[in-house]
Amino acid sequence: MLAYKLKSGDVKNNIFIPKYYDPELHDKIRELESTHDLFNIGSLIEEGKVIAQTGHEIGKMAYGTGNIPFVRTSDIINWEIKTIPKQGVSEEIYQQYAEREDVQAGDILLVRDGTYLIGTNCLITEMDIPMVFQSHILKFRIVDKDAINPYLFFLSLNCSLVQHQIRNMQFTADIIDTLGSRYKEIVLPIPKAAKTKERLIAKITSAVKIRMKYKAAIKQMPILIEKVLDTNSTEPFETFFTCSLDDILEELVQDTTTLEFGEFSAYKLKSSSIISNIFLPKYYDPSIPTVLDMLSANCTLKSVQELISEGILELATGDEIGKMAYGTGNISFVRTSDFSNWEIKADAKQGVSEEIYQQYAEREDVQVGDILLVRDGTYLVGTSCIITECDKKMLYCGGLIKIRSKNSILLNEYLLLGLLNSYIVKRQIRTKQFTRDVIDTLGQRLKEVVIPIPNSVEIKTQIAEKVKLIIQNRIDAREIITQLSDEIIAR
Repeated sequence: MLAYKLKSGDVKNNIFIPKYYDPELHDKIRELESTHDLFNIGSLIEEGKVIAQTGHEIGKMAYGTGNIPFVRTSDIINWEIKTIPKQGVSEEIYQQYAEREDVQAGDILLVRDGTYLIGTNCLITEMDIPMVFQSHILKFRIVDKDAINPYLFFLSLNCSLVQHQIRNMQFTADIIDTLGSRYKEIVLPIPKAAKTKERLIAKITSAVKIRMKYKAAIKQMPILIEKVLDTNSTEPFETFFTCSLDDILEELVQDTTTLEFGEFSAYKLKSSSIISNIFLPKYYDPSIPTVLDMLSANCTLKSVQELISEGILELATGDEIGKMAYGTGNISFVRTSDFSNWEIKADAKQGVSEEIYQQYAEREDVQVGDILLVRDGTYLVGTSCIITECDKKMLYCGGLIKIRSKNSILLNEYLLLGLLNSYIVKRQIRTKQFTRDVIDTLGQRLKEVVIPIPNSVEIKTQIAEKVKLIIQNRIDAREIITQLSDEIIAR
């Protein structure tokens, strides 16, 4: 669409944004009338079939007071909430909002404010509760499931036709974009054919359960890996992975990034022990050497620098390509906020053209099996993911470190990803980060982090296999959800 005419009488509510009236989009919606029921969200709300509400702003003083997640717009990625949201609140603060927000499994969260994140959404599952969510997020609850199935509502929100509507409706309010109350104008296409609906519901239900099961595994892996390393036994894995989903959910640790920082402690340190004029108390956390010493009975302890020197690891950082390159194409430019739960966001915020990609592709040399780890970004520091076939054509920013294992026999890439996400490694990373300018960073200190590599070949193999199993199952289920989001508008 390049240009079109619009009668002045067709202008709504003094809205003069051309894309808002996109005639091609409205034609596509009308073309579905014979094969789909077209549900207007506002009408569903008025008829009492759907309830919509927003969350609350709890204030920064509440951040970090506990481990009940306070879900913000950046905590929703790939149709789910991060396993470890940035901010947590205490039970006392949670109780102030719990009844008003009333979050239940089956509810759907949709980002209403935030420019690039607008339209991002997720299904709430049992493992996400309890939680509090912020005011930039809308919560939908399907009251009349006979009128519209929650899974079909969710799939419809993610089809290209609805996401296009959302992009056309957003507008700038103050310093960020928003949907305002225009979300009520969204038209959801739901197939009329009963067999089509049954098939879509069955497939999306299965895919969501798979994603949830292995998301639970990701959430539990920091503890499981340390138990395996400590006991020199695969029994903790065997116990966990043979449990039913319900049993797994009961055992889950509810945590946020707060837990990675460890508990407060007081200790003395000789002045001669100060390294490189670093006067951050957390940097010398005495509990970390104690845990590492305990793990040394079953593991070889190697710093990242030692692994580099021995030719086992290779590190590189990405590039800052400049904002003028943003939006020039569909090749992902991955930034620190574009991955969570060990995977890259299916629709990274920024895309670049083939021409720009070729300028950096050889230098960045992204390969399947590479690991990306956040170096800069305060709460995101230490977050990591592995590159799969789905992601390999990409560029990544300067705030990320690319880690490549050059000896898969000693340190398989899936084993490395698992070890990087053990509590002992994540806690070390937190002690190494420091504030530079306006954000935190690891700088070069990742090289100081000690990796406990199991001596047992069986243990190494089991960790690698379990991590790979989690990644593959979640990626496969993610691809199914993407396909179903397209299929829901097929005629």
